[in-house]
Amino acid sequence: MSVLVQQRALLLAPRVHPSLVPHWLTHLGALGLFSIAVVDSSVIPLPIPGSTDLLLLWLVAHRGDPWLLVPLAVAGSILGGYTTWHIGRRGGEAALRHYVPARLLGRIVGWVERHRILAVFLPALLPPPIPLLPFALASGALGVSRTRFLVVFGAARSLRYSFVAWLGVVYGRSVVRLFSGALQKWSTPLLCVFLGLLAACVCYWIWKIRGLRKIDAAKKLALHA
Repeated sequence: MSVLVQQRALLLAPRVHPSLVPHWLTHLGALGLFSIAVVDSSVIPLPIPGSTDLLLLWLVAHRGDPWLLVPLAVAGSILGGYTTWHIGRRGGEAALRHYVPARLLGRIVGWVERHRILAVFLPALLPPPIPLLPFALASGALGVSRTRFLVVFGAARSLRYSFVAWLGVVYGRSVVRLFSGALQKWSTPLLCVFLGLLAACVCYWIWKIRGLRKIDAAKKLALHA
């Protein structure tokens, strides 16, 4: 009798969509997380600050393997951070003036000169609105060694993404259930908006890179003149 009651209760219970998050978000998977992490730590501005953290949280909450996802997020972020450091190293003060707002430039340069390790560690560890790009560029432009930058940056990112993955394991399912209906309904428009903003950010980055190259070319002409 109890078995019949349980079967009837299952039939009468509302059906839950098997996917608790937008399908395009979960389909990004490990490779998508790695790619987003690379861009998120590079000079290309993403339309949503902390995109790597959000994607990692969603994937872990949706039964993704944190032992795989966290190392991929860290590796992608290190690669993106290294490219930013390298641009600062090659561009020097011109790169800083080109990418960093003038109102912040003096304070960031002073902080990096006084606290070379903390200037890398804290921006890589703390979430938005703490900016990463100015400090990574300044680290390269002001002579922070590649080894020191990569070790400190990697340690900070490992701590940050491990904590995000822990949040996904412990609390992520509750958050997913809370927002799944709205996100599932608006998943396609959200994807279109995100991709459009990402394309605009890439175009902006290309424009910035071209401007930096023009400055370098002008400097070389002035030196040879």
